[in-house]
Amino acid sequence: MAYLLREGTQRSTGNEVILNNITVAKILLEMLKSSLGPKGLDKMLVEGQDVTITNDGATIVKNMEVQHPTAKLLIETAKTVDTEVGDGTTSVVVLAGLLLEKAEDLLNQKIHPTAIIEGYRKALNSSLDLLKSIADKISPEDRKIIHDLVYTTLSSKFFSTEHTLEKIINLVIEASLAVLDKRDGTYDLDIKNIKIVKVNGGEFDDSELVNGIVVDKEPTNENMPRRLEKVKVMLADFPLKLEKTEISMKLGITDPTQIKGYLDEQTAYVKQMVDKIKAMGVKLFITQKDIDEVASYLMGKSGIIALKNVKRSDIELLSRATGAKIASSMKDANESDLGEAKLVEVRNLGKNKYLFIQSDKAKAVTVIIKGSNNMVTDEAERSLNDAFNSIRNLLLEPYIVAGGGAVEEELAKRLRENAGKVPGKEQLAFNAFADALEEYVSILSETAGMDPISALTEIRHKHANGLKNAGIDIVKARIYDNMLELKVIDSLKVKDQVLKSATEAATAILKIDDMIAAAPAKQQPQPQQPNPYLG
Repeated sequence: MAYLLREGTQRSTGNEVILNNITVAKILLEMLKSSLGPKGLDKMLVEGQDVTITNDGATIVKNMEVQHPTAKLLIETAKTVDTEVGDGTTSVVVLAGLLLEKAEDLLNQKIHPTAIIEGYRKALNSSLDLLKSIADKISPEDRKIIHDLVYTTLSSKFFSTEHTLEKIINLVIEASLAVLDKRDGTYDLDIKNIKIVKVNGGEFDDSELVNGIVVDKEPTNENMPRRLEKVKVMLADFPLKLEKTEISMKLGITDPTQIKGYLDEQTAYVKQMVDKIKAMGVKLFITQKDIDEVASYLMGKSGIIALKNVKRSDIELLSRATGAKIASSMKDANESDLGEAKLVEVRNLGKNKYLFIQSDKAKAVTVIIKGSNNMVTDEAERSLNDAFNSIRNLLLEPYIVAGGGAVEEELAKRLRENAGKVPGKEQLAFNAFADALEEYVSILSETAGMDPISALTEIRHKHANGLKNAGIDIVKARIYDNMLELKVIDSLKVKDQVLKSATEAATAILKIDDMIAAAPAKQQPQPQQPNPYLG
């Protein structure tokens, strides 16, 4: 008998494969849905000695060591959403799981997967069109809207008091506005220009924004100044030392004075470079490469602060903060490449010393997060990254929608109103898409501690009466008429991306009707080694 596949290969086909894949998606849905929303519960992720406690969807999915291909597909989808918009990772997995759960009911009614897929695609296209009509266009310069958006993003995090939350929101907004680029009426927020420094010790209320860059380095010589004002800055990508030649040589020395002569020449070479730096008026020299002890001593004697082996990313940020160009060699360096800093100062943060380089015109800034331990500061960093991404998304597409499940319920209502235009069995899938959106609202109410059936009934009634922004006030566990009044808003760009990605993931899984698990390759038997102790 001829074998098409390797012996031991397992194959599953038809609806059995689809239903098995849906089961995996439902398991993932059950794991993540309790983390949805501001009152979502945390997950404890343990890997060896490392423990992470978070309700951040991106962190949860990135640390999950799943084996099943379907689970991997959903997690990769979540990672893509995180890369694109920096938010919505929990939502996309939950919504994809709900779409597959509704598809399972249709499959059990003998609806063909192709009809379900086509119905979902039509529902997605209709949803994307409807989203624009539901959304409100805003001015990207409206500081109140930006505040409310960041409030929504951070309200699901663990900040202890309203006072602390407001302080962090203002810090995020100030950091974003400091590095914001406005050109020809368009806005761009490059989050890479915002550096986050985590410090163990102190409280969140002690966190601060520095208009400039904070580097976790000390001056290379203890005799260098610890504080300077109005400083010329030089950034370099070359070492201050005698470089080794590519050709190996041996030095023949017959007299001890020759050693001194060689060292004097080496010192003279380094001194020549330091003298040029000094003549240019430089008071802060920072290089990505090394600085030898002679150069450090000479620069300290000249009142110059020097840092060595600084990361390339920090060098580039310093260039944005001070206006200095990065010199590739001492020969090419000139005064026009220099930048300026208002203040350069060595300060203690926690147990370590840092160099603060501040400027009034800095296009790169540093946010210093303070907390009691690594676990707390790590979670705070993830929260701030979400907040910065939410502002970036708003600037790229200046439309907002009401949060708290309001937009999902309004979409579900309008999809059902349009379902009559969809022919045949695809209409069942079209309606199932709307059901999945409503189920999402139901989960949100459940995490708020509300009765999901009562909450869904009430929110349906309000939307039927034209209150498109009615949603779940999770703080007070109630249905509120206008979530925008409660400062609960979401970026249209995030909602758009979540809908697209969740639908694409669900339809990709529904298209799989054959799974072939190859048998492991047979290992060749190893020749037996003779036992040296036997004759």
